Order: sequence, then C-alpha cells, then structure tokens
Amino acid sequence: MCAPFDVMTKPFDRDALREISRVTLRHYDENAEAFKQGTRDHDVSQNVDALLSRIEGPAPFTILDLGCGPGRDLVTFRSLGHEAVGLDGARRFVEMAQASSGCEVLHQDFLALDLAPRRFHGIFANASLFHVPTQELPRVLGDLRAALRPRGVLFSSNPRGQGRCPVEEGWRADRFGAYHDLEGWRRLVSAAGFEEIDHYYRPPGRPLAEQPWLATVWRSCGTVNG
Repeated sequence: MCAPFDVMTKPFDRDALREISRVTLRHYDENAEAFKQGTRDHDVSQNVDALLSRIEGPAPFTILDLGCGPGRDLVTFRSLGHEAVGLDGARRFVEMAQASSGCEVLHQDFLALDLAPRRFHGIFANASLFHVPTQELPRVLGDLRAALRPRGVLFSSNPRGQGRCPVEEGWRADRFGAYHDLEGWRRLVSAAGFEEIDHYYRPPGRPLAEQPWLATVWRSCGTVNG
C-alpha cells in the first residue's frame, strides 16, 4: 500500500491547484522563522557541489535557487562568487531571503513561473519540486528548461517515494507533496528535455533505507522551442 495521504480528487482542476498552492504556501509563511532555525545548519554542500561542478564554461555562474526559503543557499552561492537569484512563493521567505543574502529574490508560485529565457547557467531545486503536483510537472520542468542557457544544469533533491504505487501524492498535514522513486522521476525529467548526469541518495554514508532524499543532476539537451 502507499503511504497514507489525504488525497484530493485527480486530475486537479484549476481551483484545486490554487488550493494546493494557497495552503502549502500559507504553511511556510506561518512557520517561516521555525523553518529557518530548523534548517540553518543543514549541510547541503554535497548538493551545491553537484550542481556547480557540472556547469560548463568559466565561472562565475548565474544560479536560480528555486524554493530558496529563508536564503541560506543564496548566501552560499554568493559567497562563492556567483550571481544568485532566489525564488519562492512564500512572501515571508522572500523577505527573509532578501534581507539575509542581499540577492534578487522573485516572489513567484511554482505553478505560475515567469522567468527570463536562457538567463541561468544552473537551477538549484533543493527540497522544492516535490511540492508540484505530478500532472503539472511537465509544464513546470519545461519552464525551467526554457530559463536555462544551452546545456544548462538542473539539480533537484526531493524526498523519495518507495515505488509502491505510480506516485505517492497528496496532503500530509497542510503541505502537498508528490514523492517519486528514481525511475518515475527519470521518466518525467527526461521527457521534459533533460539528460541525466548523476544521481545519489542522502544523507551520505548510510544504508539506503536510511536515505530518504533522492538527488539528481540533469543537463538541458537539444533546443528549446521559442
């Protein structure tokens, strides 16, 4: 059986998608300070390196931190000499990230992205894309690919599914999530025009059963329409 979820009727119509965004973002707005304190010391250097080491050409790079939260990783990218741009749908996170990093931070819902084409060398989606309903992922991934420069790199880390059903998806408390196993995630991202560079599970150095995070690294391939 799948993990327990409070599952909404699928496919999601426009009203249901708005509700998914509204409730999930409200959770983050209302818990922004606690989230900042709870994640400030998380070591994601493995993920930062996985992105930056795969970008072609000379640094510095322009990096989009998708779901930047309070801005922890924006500070890291900027300290390494890169142009870091944040994006988050929670207004409180946008304010916190701007204050802590001094970077440009876009206030945008993942389901309504409005990104400049071919602006970014890399996109860092650390613990963020799992909030996108599976039916919307092809469109969202297409938006991200269009925002990347040719052969740009997408890094994604998400809590992984167990492959016990097509997609483990729905509400857990007041946050919506879609939990993909490696094969399911590969199918989705590959179909959006990316080729896989690498994948690994986190935290490092533990048995697979104790590694709840799936990290993947992708390169934009081919041409982007428009």
